[in-house]
Amino acid sequence: MEKEQLKARILEALEEVEDPELGIDVVNLGLIYGIEIDDERNVKVSMTLTAMGCPLAGVIKNQAETAIQQIEEVNEVTVQIVWNPPWNKNRMSRYAKIALGIPD
Repeated sequence: MEKEQLKARILEALEEVEDPELGIDVVNLGLIYGIEIDDERNVKVSMTLTAMGCPLAGVIKNQAETAIQQIEEVNEVTVQIVWNPPWNKNRMSRYAKIALGIPD
């Protein structure tokens, strides 16, 4: 499987991980900043959260790791929470904005 195909499957898996407070998945919220895949199919995901003091940070991180680990072709998974650049609502997909009633 090519890295681009694997990256697409990873994003699909991450669409199953919802921010519990907003009820929208982390991909459509624009929380995924980067996905790196090395030659051994180890995956490193950089993501953020909607708020720095999010009490559910560990839960969301663990759910993201678990979702990616379900993909057979993936070896090891590391999810790193980053705060730079800061998240803002402009990173959200049109779907997420509509679902949350935010004007586009």
